[in-house]
Amino acid sequence: QVQLVESGGGSVQAGGSLRLSCAASGRRFSNYATGWFRQAPGKEPEFVAVINWTGSTHYPDSVKGRFAISRDNAKNTVYLQMNSLKPEDTAVYYCAVTYDNILRTYPGNFGSWGQGTQVTVSS
Repeated sequence: QVQLVESGGGSVQAGGSLRLSCAASGRRFSNYATGWFRQAPGKEPEFVAVINWTGSTHYPDSVKGRFAISRDNAKNTVYLQMNSLKPEDTAVYYCAVTYDNILRTYPGNFGSWGQGTQVTVSS
């Protein structure tokens, strides 16, 4: 199993930026695709970004051009750079690992999850 710990959340005004980090320990993290999801109160988890071990990425239209996922395999860490934040980006953000190298977007395909970090964007 891979253990994941998110950090970097906080409160920002609309138009601001945050960088989230997802630090991994346990199994060889660099072999797997890693994704970010978010969940707002009363809503289903929403796919935000995913990156595989070769660096290929995929985003939904809602964050494309504003968010960027990256990974540093030497540090066992995946990052989510969030720019031009909007109030609708407010949610708890989770990172998760798929245990394969496919750019998946469905939460059920991810096997290990972190505890989440809160992002709040005020208008």
